[in-house]
Amino acid sequence: MILAATSWVLRLITAAMLALTAYVHADLAPVYDNNRDATLTQGDVFRIQAGLASFAALAVLVLAWRTLWSLLAWALAIVVAASALGAVLIYAHYDIGRLGPLPDMYEPLWYAEKRQAAFAAGIATGAAVIGFGLTAISARRAVSPDGPGHRPDGRPGWLRRRTRPWARTPWPRRRAASRS
Repeated sequence: MILAATSWVLRLITAAMLALTAYVHADLAPVYDNNRDATLTQGDVFRIQAGLASFAALAVLVLAWRTLWSLLAWALAIVVAASALGAVLIYAHYDIGRLGPLPDMYEPLWYAEKRQAAFAAGIATGAAVIGFGLTAISARRAVSPDGPGHRPDGRPGWLRRRTRPWARTPWPRRRAASRS
């Protein structure tokens, strides 16, 4: 009960911070449309980040019904939030120039929206990492020998892979020596 409540609180925090990151990037995108020294403009990159953050926020909230989908949603949230945080920190401190289709986004100034985006991405990353860990722990607990996912053959309940799908056991049984 407490684990489920904690998981939902982490989901709400992660989704809210990803939504804030998406809003800030979408709001700043028109301002950076003139930075056009590569295939993509900085405004395009901001729009892509806003879309990915929105999708990750929805995935974290909607895909809570199955453990595997929940883990994938948490992993997506970690990747999106950590990439936003990493990009804002790298481009604020280092002038790395163009990277493939990405423009030179070096900007050492810290203004209010940039601080908000960095703060939100950091909180979202931390909450998503904790949520991923709790979901993985609860999945392992559910398949432990004492938990409800225990199977008589000792394999975890969520693992349905067999080496021979037509067989009842995952490995061949040894036949008794034939009587002659």
